[in-house]
Amino acid sequence: MTGDDAELRVLIVEDDPMTAEAHGDYVRRVPGFTVAAICLSGYDALARIDALADAGTPVDIVLLDMSLTDSHGLDVAKRMNTRGHGADIIAITAVRHLQVIKSAISTGITQYLIKPFTFAAFREKLENQRAFRLNLSGDEAGSLATQAAVDNALSALRSVSSERLPKGLIEETLAAVSGVVRDSMSPVSATEVGARLELSRVTVRRYLEHLVKTKQAVKQPRHGTPGRPEYEYRWA
Repeated sequence: MTGDDAELRVLIVEDDPMTAEAHGDYVRRVPGFTVAAICLSGYDALARIDALADAGTPVDIVLLDMSLTDSHGLDVAKRMNTRGHGADIIAITAVRHLQVIKSAISTGITQYLIKPFTFAAFREKLENQRAFRLNLSGDEAGSLATQAAVDNALSALRSVSSERLPKGLIEETLAAVSGVVRDSMSPVSATEVGARLELSRVTVRRYLEHLVKTKQAVKQPRHGTPGRPEYEYRWA
């Protein structure tokens, strides 16, 4: 990264193709970030990060799953570090074991995001990482950090999102509702989403309204519904 406004290049390492593409879509929605590559295995990730560095387009951030089909994410992170890559690594995984989390921290993984998660939580992790990098960026090799810069950088990684789910909403259901809206080719109503997920229209509508409030979805009246209009939702 050559300046504060330069885009950060993100390498996504995730063995499920649909999940990997979803993470890629999330990255593209956050200003200041671009997808450098998507890798479906640890072996591919190591080869790709080397190739990108050799081509003069090094990776800034790695989004790394812990449970890959060919290797463990911790092993991949260790190999990336021993090869001298300066990329920051964010674990994105469903693994919740404390020992894995402790090992991830000792390996140099800077943030840990547990699946499933909202776009707001994902965006916060990326923006935290950018703040961390900016606080520790120097003008030249060998430059020294100030105490304030170190404190600010570490504080950025420790920040907690103020965007909490309203009482009664749970992350897993929100992720399911979000997935239906995001993957639909046309706007969908609360009734339609409820039918797909076997949830009541009232329940689904609460989640949809939360997506609208957090600007992840757009609400609009459905055409052809005279009288009291039925609303439909599309991904923002």
